[in-house]
Amino acid sequence: MTVSEAVDVSRRTSGELVAEAVHRYPLFTREGLSERLFTAAFSSLVYPQIWEDPVVDLEALELGPEHRLIAIASGGCNVMSYLTGGPAHIVAVDLNTAHIALNRLKIAAARHLPGYAEYYRMFGAADTRENVEAFDRWISPHLDAETLRYWNGRGLSGRRRIERFADGFYGYGLLGRFIAAGHVLARLYGKDPRKILSAKTLQEQADIYEAELAPLFKRPLVRRLLDRPSSLFGLGIPPAQYESLSGGRPMHEVVEERLRRLAAGYDLAGNYFAWQAFGKAYAPHGREPLPPYLEKRNFAAVRGNAHRVTVVHASLTAVLRGRPDASFDRYVLLDAQDWMDPNGLNDLWGEITRTARPGARVIFRTAAEESLLPGRVSPSVLGRWHYEAGRSRAWTGRDRSAIYGGFHLYVLED
Repeated sequence: MTVSEAVDVSRRTSGELVAEAVHRYPLFTREGLSERLFTAAFSSLVYPQIWEDPVVDLEALELGPEHRLIAIASGGCNVMSYLTGGPAHIVAVDLNTAHIALNRLKIAAARHLPGYAEYYRMFGAADTRENVEAFDRWISPHLDAETLRYWNGRGLSGRRRIERFADGFYGYGLLGRFIAAGHVLARLYGKDPRKILSAKTLQEQADIYEAELAPLFKRPLVRRLLDRPSSLFGLGIPPAQYESLSGGRPMHEVVEERLRRLAAGYDLAGNYFAWQAFGKAYAPHGREPLPPYLEKRNFAAVRGNAHRVTVVHASLTAVLRGRPDASFDRYVLLDAQDWMDPNGLNDLWGEITRTARPGARVIFRTAAEESLLPGRVSPSVLGRWHYEAGRSRAWTGRDRSAIYGGFHLYVLED
């Protein structure tokens, strides 16, 4: 099924689908109001770039040409990067219509732009008027009507959404604005996160972090802001996940701990997540670390395999419910389970187990360090899966995005 042929399981809006996933409390309660605020925020573009490390994913998935994969799409960086592993088919699922449109744009661009230079300019630089011209000439004729309507649609500024690729696409969405707000707050206190990007060694990165960012977490205003659940809506973290992330600790301590790891735990020369966080863009062309799908050496594989992706606007559980037994070999859940109550988790894992082929693998991330499945998913279902505890801990330590507490791999027992 091609991009233009892909159809949605559900015709409901992003808001309706997100509400179904997030809402647990009545409207007129503190928790219920917080959930509704998150739903409103999450119904537009959230992730111009996804924040899970695809290199770790690819190692854990061990993709082969026979594998059929289903993944939560988010901003699409990982789905496109999985194409470098050459799977037979990928079903990319998301609740958010903006994410659906972004994934379909990336697929059509890979297939129809003249070459790598134009593809890199579109998604690696994402800051020139030529991208808009390329969209109109090369991409838009190949988009389905709904996706074309999204990118030609106009925001509050009156400009077409596709024009965000003319002036820095990664500054848009909840995540882009959250990062920008962090930079503004740092400058108000006389600090500059960009200074980290001048470091030549890990020690220099650590020294600059201590000078420029660590002092911010001693400021009462910063602590109060971070200790409010709504402050992390910009990271796509709903109230339920905020609780998992905090683990009973003040949130400013957790954020400081993980920001320190992002800033000083990995060499900048190989960490594009740090460049996005501290530079609000990828590194200058020629020296940049990039997601696999944007690396020049992978472009032929991405282009050649892009027709193997089907993009669907629905929940993962709903899509699986409509598939026959033994349909998939690989599952990518991102951090979506942090949002779910036990009923939702059991529904999801019941469908995963039913649709899984022998040897199937499931990967996901959690805000907390430990897997959230034991004690919440029925033992009759979870007992069929082997948890790769040691390897999961190792991959957690190598995940360059640095914001998650745990990376987890489950393998279906024979």
